[in-house]
Amino acid sequence: MKFHEKPTTFIGNVKIKVQNLERSIEFYRDILGFDILERTGSIVKLTTDGKRNFLTLEQPEDVTPKERGTTGLYHFAILLPSRSHLANIVIHFVKNNIQFGSADHLVSEALYFKDPDGNEIEIYRDRHPSEWNWRGEEVEMATIPLDFEDLLKNATPDKSWSKMPENTLMGHIHLHVSELENTEEFYVKGLGMDVVNRFGSQALFLSYGKYHHHVGVNTWNGVGAPAPSETSVGLKSYTLVFDNEDVRAETITNLKNIGAEVKEENGNWVTYDPSGNKIELAV
Repeated sequence: MKFHEKPTTFIGNVKIKVQNLERSIEFYRDILGFDILERTGSIVKLTTDGKRNFLTLEQPEDVTPKERGTTGLYHFAILLPSRSHLANIVIHFVKNNIQFGSADHLVSEALYFKDPDGNEIEIYRDRHPSEWNWRGEEVEMATIPLDFEDLLKNATPDKSWSKMPENTLMGHIHLHVSELENTEEFYVKGLGMDVVNRFGSQALFLSYGKYHHHVGVNTWNGVGAPAPSETSVGLKSYTLVFDNEDVRAETITNLKNIGAEVKEENGNWVTYDPSGNKIELAV
């Protein structure tokens, strides 16, 4: 499954804001099993293979607790390479008293939990694309109970969990937005994604290359929800990785054509969706 590597555009990095960096390091390193790739002051870059940084923690100055009822992060989603890894982390969570929810989405099996600051995380495994059911341009997804009895049959004999697998990926991100019409235009006409599932008038799921979704957006915090303050715990930005400079340049042109803001910032190209969610455009 090559939904998270070039030439497909994919999410390469998610940056989240936390209140207490040391507390967050303990959670992400000691509980989830990430390694620290680099630490610079109030910023920590996390990795699973010692090379890729796909999750960054930052403690802003004057940071404030996570604000409710705003746009921004609903959850970011960590994609495990196999069902046995998902089974093993279920056992690990139970042993460490980590509270979590769960769901079978037909295309995937998922767990949901929060970090110490209330940033929500999904950790999941994909079913093989041959098992996904497409109806025209939309892939069938649902939220039904996860079959733990069947899942746990896939746990490895020692059922241990100490580290994230090396080939773990940032699977997708799901965002709270203030409305869907302009949001759809931004992600489809601007960023070049396809709508692959519509959840009534409340949510859209979008992707590149016929994945079930690289980005989800919803209005579950209310139509017209405000953006959080700059210092609030939550999403700082996420990165889209394009195949090459030409694809990125074309995307920047498309964004400007629909009136979206695109600017260069510290050597990086960045844009903002209609709800203020920041996106870095990388190659």
